[in-house]
Amino acid sequence: APGFQLRQPEDKVSVTAGGTFILNCTISGESPPGPLKWLKGKDSGNVTVYDQTGYFPRVTRVVSESNTDFTIRIRDAQPEDSGTYYCVKFRKVLGGDEVFQRGGGTEVSVQAKPSTPVVSGPGRRVGPGQPLPFTCTSGGFFPKDINVKWLKDKAQIAAQPPQITPGQMKFSFNMSSTVTVTLQEGDVRSQLICEVQHPTLTYPLDGTYPLSRALRVSPRVHVALDPSSPVKVNQTVNFTCHVKGFYPRDVTITWLENGTELKLANVSRVVETPQGLFELWSLVEVQATEEKNGSVFTCRVVHDAQDPVTSMATLQVVLPAKE
Repeated sequence: APGFQLRQPEDKVSVTAGGTFILNCTISGESPPGPLKWLKGKDSGNVTVYDQTGYFPRVTRVVSESNTDFTIRIRDAQPEDSGTYYCVKFRKVLGGDEVFQRGGGTEVSVQAKPSTPVVSGPGRRVGPGQPLPFTCTSGGFFPKDINVKWLKDKAQIAAQPPQITPGQMKFSFNMSSTVTVTLQEGDVRSQLICEVQHPTLTYPLDGTYPLSRALRVSPRVHVALDPSSPVKVNQTVNFTCHVKGFYPRDVTITWLENGTELKLANVSRVVETPQGLFELWSLVEVQATEEKNGSVFTCRVVHDAQDPVTSMATLQVVLPAKE
């Protein structure tokens, strides 16, 4: 056929997953009988993307009735649509069709956005001063170049380069990044932020983790007496147990007299300090009888299912002079 030409102008096309991409192809000159098709891949590995007789739900022609413009539009692009597409003119021969002319191929890369990063922390709380690992994960992205930044509140913290692994789908990747942070008492109100940047994103995606979820601050416990001993017989003495600077807020207080539990105590409500820690006090009233001279009163505090923290005071009673 004299002067036949097939033009497939683009070398490369890039599209974001879910979007639509266009593949241009036009022919001119005299065209021999035979179909024109769009194939993905070359030779035996090719797949028919579009021909005029089949059913291709995601594919439409841009100029539907044209005999010269075979440009197609493919909607809802998926990462597995990545590959090289060829516009191919076939010629009818005995026993079927043979390739008459093939376009140069258009390489399509489908870019997929990463999922919102998720930050996970340790399975249990630990006290201040212990290093803890935190992990940030995100997945389903393409291409594989991704940037991860860790921040504690507004300050950046150093981390190892992220680990990139192939995703479940072809043409997708997953990312995992780990950072080690040593928590301080003041971190109850702090948060850890994992910031992910990728070519598909106009602004970074953030995953956050409140450090209060990983932190335990044990209480300081102190028993005070009023009035201070020694006291006179039958005087009323207040033992106050101050429980300060703890997190989280679940705490139980028990009073013991010489190792035996007392039932009579009143407890203040829990107060939150500006740093986000908690405090409270518990008071027990004791009548200073002669028998109670030398009694030991213990305040036992169990915080967040840990071993008890205790403080004690001894009651000294001034005994009347013997007649």
